[in-house]
Amino acid sequence: MGEQRERMLTGQLYRDSDPELVADRIRAQRLCDEFNRTGPDETARRTALLGDLLGRIGEGSWIMPRVQLLTAQHPIEDHEARRQRWESAAPIRIGDNAWFGGGVIVCPGVTIGSNTVVGAGSVVTRDLPDRVLAAGNPARVIRTL
Repeated sequence: MGEQRERMLTGQLYRDSDPELVADRIRAQRLCDEFNRTGPDETARRTALLGDLLGRIGEGSWIMPRVQLLTAQHPIEDHEARRQRWESAAPIRIGDNAWFGGGVIVCPGVTIGSNTVVGAGSVVTRDLPDRVLAAGNPARVIRTL
């Protein structure tokens, strides 16, 4: 692992123009572009692409195009490095049957409860419990479901 990647993953200041990080971002964008070009009947291909892009995706997850990554903190790594990163980083956890409207942003380390609905355009900065409707910037629980 290069010095700049190590600095990035440990929360230190890093140089984002580092060739390794630039290559990672280009690869991630290519995977996003490929995912976004999939057809409605290409579920297995979309799942495989998301696995390559995110490291893992829960069984039964359903993510439809248009996906966009807006941060350099999602480098694409080999399987072992990716596994170690997931164990040491602050992943986003999404419960069963959660639903997000378009344009939702979820910050690192946030957990979204099962059967929870997040309104379009919301920015989720804190954990959301099971069975609630949340919306806004920052997202707030509007009511229980």
